[in-house]
Amino acid sequence: MDKKILILDIDGTLVNSKKEITKKTHDALMDIQDMGHIVVLASGRPYPGMKQYVNALSMDKKGGYAIAFNGGMIIDCKTGLPVVEKCIPNNYVRPLYDYALDNGLGMVTYKDDMVITGTDIDNYMQYEARLNFMPLKKVRDFVSFVDYDMVKCLMTAEPNIKAPRCEMELKKMFSPKLNVFRSEPYFIEITTNGVDKSTTIAKLLELVDIPRENSICCGDGFNDTTMVKYAGIGVAMGNAQQIVKDNADYITASCDEDGLVEVIEKFIL
Repeated sequence: MDKKILILDIDGTLVNSKKEITKKTHDALMDIQDMGHIVVLASGRPYPGMKQYVNALSMDKKGGYAIAFNGGMIIDCKTGLPVVEKCIPNNYVRPLYDYALDNGLGMVTYKDDMVITGTDIDNYMQYEARLNFMPLKKVRDFVSFVDYDMVKCLMTAEPNIKAPRCEMELKKMFSPKLNVFRSEPYFIEITTNGVDKSTTIAKLLELVDIPRENSICCGDGFNDTTMVKYAGIGVAMGNAQQIVKDNADYITASCDEDGLVEVIEKFIL
């Protein structure tokens, strides 16, 4: 068997617009795992926000991997432990937080199974916490509380004008030491330099000894562009952002039309 590795974004890719894995998609993913292929979930979410999908696909038993925080961490689903972890040095907490306050942005990071903020809570933060099934906690002194190296921080802003402007400003201020990008129109994500889905996937391929040409990456969001470009076969969902489609080898049906089943049938089965 020519072993393949199928790497999937979660929101807008694995799950439909109701945040559900359809039965048809679930069964197809279980079938290829039973055949010996590897399924990987790659998301901007923290690992606690991915676990329900890991469990639904029995990835802890089948030997799958989870790439969390947009590439900041690789977790072996069998053990639940990280095998790769790349963090933002702690000395960046204050300047990032000061920028968020000065520009009226929301800012969160993560600790254990909590989403942590020191700014005013907005709808986008609440959505992030709700999406990941994690409580949102506002702390009085954010800089003192976050006394550890963050894997990722997330800033929130109105999507049309403010988020693009702040994304560019943050890049000018912190690149190349930090990686700044938008995963959604209203989310500005920040990781340490060299962290994105593609670089972490390259590391994972080394760990599992599968050649790049046997990798299939499927996504829909801005932060999926690098992995879609990198993959042996890069797939954009029918509902993907245009930049993802522009860089894809193949455009499949949308997440509401079982687009992943089409990919599995065409490129694996």
